[in-house]
Amino acid sequence: MIKDIIDKNAEVKPNSKKLEALKEYFAGCFTKEGAFDIEKFKEMMKNEVDISNEGYSLDFLGKDYANLIASIDTTTVIEPDLEHNSKPENKDSENIYISGDNLDALKHLLKSYAGKVKCIYIDPPYNTGSDGFVYNDKFRFTTEELEKKLSIDEDEAQRILDLTSRGSSTHSAWLMFMSPRLQLARDLLSKDGVIFISIDDNEQANLKLLCDYVFGEENFVANIAWKHTQQSKNDERHFSRQYNANLVYARDQNCLPNFRFERTNEDNTNYSNPDNDPKGEWRSGDVRSPNYRRTLCYDIVAPNGNIIHSPENGWRWSEESVKEKIETGEIIFNSSNTGIIRKIYLCDQEGRMPENMWDGETYGTTRQAAAEIKRLFDDKQVFDTPKPTLLIKRIVSLATNSQDLVVDFFSGSGTTAEAVMRLNSEKEGSNRKYICVQWEEPVRERSEAEAFGFKTIDEIGQERIKRAAAKIREENPLFAGDLGFKHYTLRDVSDDVLDKLEAFDPRVSGFANNLLEEFGRETVLETWKVNDGYGMNAKVEPVQLADYTAYQCGDHLYLTDEGMSDEAVTALVDKYGEQSDWGPHYVVLFGYSFNFGATDALKKNLPLLNEGEKQIKINIDIRY
Repeated sequence: MIKDIIDKNAEVKPNSKKLEALKEYFAGCFTKEGAFDIEKFKEMMKNEVDISNEGYSLDFLGKDYANLIASIDTTTVIEPDLEHNSKPENKDSENIYISGDNLDALKHLLKSYAGKVKCIYIDPPYNTGSDGFVYNDKFRFTTEELEKKLSIDEDEAQRILDLTSRGSSTHSAWLMFMSPRLQLARDLLSKDGVIFISIDDNEQANLKLLCDYVFGEENFVANIAWKHTQQSKNDERHFSRQYNANLVYARDQNCLPNFRFERTNEDNTNYSNPDNDPKGEWRSGDVRSPNYRRTLCYDIVAPNGNIIHSPENGWRWSEESVKEKIETGEIIFNSSNTGIIRKIYLCDQEGRMPENMWDGETYGTTRQAAAEIKRLFDDKQVFDTPKPTLLIKRIVSLATNSQDLVVDFFSGSGTTAEAVMRLNSEKEGSNRKYICVQWEEPVRERSEAEAFGFKTIDEIGQERIKRAAAKIREENPLFAGDLGFKHYTLRDVSDDVLDKLEAFDPRVSGFANNLLEEFGRETVLETWKVNDGYGMNAKVEPVQLADYTAYQCGDHLYLTDEGMSDEAVTALVDKYGEQSDWGPHYVVLFGYSFNFGATDALKKNLPLLNEGEKQIKINIDIRY
């Protein structure tokens, strides 16, 4: 469990994940000594991709350190909020709210949700110098450890440690903070998934280069300029900054579907049917080629014999294609036979193509976002920089379908959660789910949030979701969709518990420290089921084995408690043999609850099932 992860993390290098991928897909490029043969790789790929020896990339202090942090597994555990999660509105909810460091959360989520998230929206710190961003992580490497792990000199190692331990808001510190989170976020996205990142001018250029590095330059989709305020700011020196950026990247541009907004009546005002075309309403489209091509320059003969000369760049289609379109009625001649008209039919339009300039009236403003918060919290501004629900609703509706999963790991006031719930309530058949993550950041002293009774930002987010859900129920009494959420907190293991883990010896009988109580059974089970790929909404069912209770989730049987008797082992073996529809292939032991005798009994008896009539191969996994 935790000790296993700590031991594994000790061997991790900055590019361990990338190396694993290379070994999996390009095993033939490694020598028997483990060296990577780049010439063999080039030869293998020469017909599939161009190998470039030129280029540029973003470089910053701590880049390899960020890769290392992305590769290290989390040692936090997932503690379920049992009281909250058991309430009627929450017990069957598929929405998730996580309190904790989003870096830890992403590492947990990847074990169950890798490749399953359709849309990620994040609003990270902008590093303005006044937004409170200071990079300070919990990893405590020594200078010598970093020198060895990153293959750097002492001076560079010390400079990195200064950034991570003393706190910094430099560009390098911000990039070092964002890089591992974006690397992990990429792996969460489905093949047709997409991420939207809000940012302002302070880090927009650096973020663009970082995203090119993480997602691939070819997967850049758009840089949307969002007019977040309608008010001009006269206190600026040169320009009133009214636009922020939303960078959009695909997991795989080739798999990303076309984006379309639903059409409104206003979108259709230019369509009509003056000639009673049986295909319905249409509007005229451009018939000119956007770029000059000699082969598209030709004359067209009208029905009355008029010669219609080619425009400057030529026509949009070849001469043969134009003849076909005239025959099918897609192209018609104007009334004077001096030009041609291309018909674009309303029935052929799947929706409206989104622009990359988003105005505040359509997509919301920060002033509207502040008003939304105040309406929910008794006219108190408990959060300073929320995003408007309208903006997130537009993003989610553009990038997802009705059953998709949306993730926001800089959740802040919880706008994304409210936007998803509101979208579901407004669109029949919509059942989008969200996962929101917010670390337990203290609210500012003497702020309205503190006066309201909040201690941390995640408390604001949770309360905002509850109040928004109540408002949606009030406004839509017939809506029966999911307005609840399950809550989990990520907990670091204390030094005292780590000492107990290190001191544990299964050969010593009567070991005094009950480590299951230190973690909590529910926390162990929650952490395990997520680690094993079942996700946070999976059910764990008790399985009675004589006087011992085990717990099953899918194909895993979890044995957490101490005191498993010989009778319980026998009952387990009998259950495998007697119940034809039952047979989890993985038996997981909380190692601290089992001495050598109990472990040995399981190892001797369970493999025998592979020799029986059912021939069940059982894997015994002892976790520490």
